Amino acid sequence: MDGRIARTRRTALVLLACASLGACSGGNAGGAGGSGIKLAMVTDVGGLGDKSFNDSAYRGLQEAKTAFGAQITVLESKSAADYQPNLTALANAGNDEIFAVGYLMNQDLDQVALNYPQSHFAIIDTVVDEPNVVSVTFREQESSFLAGALAAMMTKTKTIAFLGGVDVPLIRKFEAGFTAGAREIDPSVHVLVKYVGSFEDVASGRELAALLFDDKADVVFIGAGKSGLGAIDELRARSGVYGIGVDSDQDGLAPGKILTSVVKNVDTAVFKIAAQVHDGHPPVGHIELGLKEGGVGLTNFAYTKSLIGAAKIARLARLRQAIIEHEIVPPTTREALATFKPVAL
Repeated sequence: MDGRIARTRRTALVLLACASLGACSGGNAGGAGGSGIKLAMVTDVGGLGDKSFNDSAYRGLQEAKTAFGAQITVLESKSAADYQPNLTALANAGNDEIFAVGYLMNQDLDQVALNYPQSHFAIIDTVVDEPNVVSVTFREQESSFLAGALAAMMTKTKTIAFLGGVDVPLIRKFEAGFTAGAREIDPSVHVLVKYVGSFEDVASGRELAALLFDDKADVVFIGAGKSGLGAIDELRARSGVYGIGVDSDQDGLAPGKILTSVVKNVDTAVFKIAAQVHDGHPPVGHIELGLKEGGVGLTNFAYTKSLIGAAKIARLARLRQAIIEHEIVPPTTREALATFKPVAL
């Protein structure tokens, strides 16, 4: 299958080449003692420690620090009101590249990029059309399709579920892809859907996961950011049920209980952008990454390979190749999902 998506996948992302603040958290998240480029990051409200999206981006910065001696700074956002002040503070500090981690920062970054035309910015999960911004988006529906297929192959109750963070178009890509993947395997499988309404409400994440398990779902795809940590807590407390992680490799958070994780290589994208900045060529424009480019994928079933079995893993590999070759085009919206037809491979 995809394998653990890490440094070996960075070569597949070479296409990216084409295309000392008091408010810092975590002790300046790497310090200002180096002599390399200055890289900075504004987290979304989930913050560091989400074991997911923000942590993935931060890993990319840490790797740039190791590889290039980069000085890294992280400002954590406690609410959306912090986005623009944090971005502005980092621009004023003269950073060489400033990463806005999350689609909710699109309007704030658009304004700050206009205000600071000599600064360079990168935004993850949305597009900001400014000449000093590089936008990175992912085809999350592709890896989510594989997760849905796996869930449909593993369910014993014929009921699986998607638990999202906030009901917005980005997260609906996960939902639509997951549901379509399940239909590809077995159209009779029932897919339950719930949204927490937040990416940082751990307690509600656990409560909603409990409701899904009580409704007979025995595999739940947890796409809810830090809220998903509550769902994983609930997963640990139950027998006969499984989860699928998201964004980062979450398999080890509940070994043997998380079948795989739908990873989004934010860390790789951040590192590649940092490498171009280090070479004096900060990228701009829009970059979209999917299975073919190594931008998304599944983890390598480190704790669940024997549980899943070689035949199912081989079937997932065939589906992955079919997506890459456009034999299967996973839907990105509920409207497109309504017209999706399973493909006879």
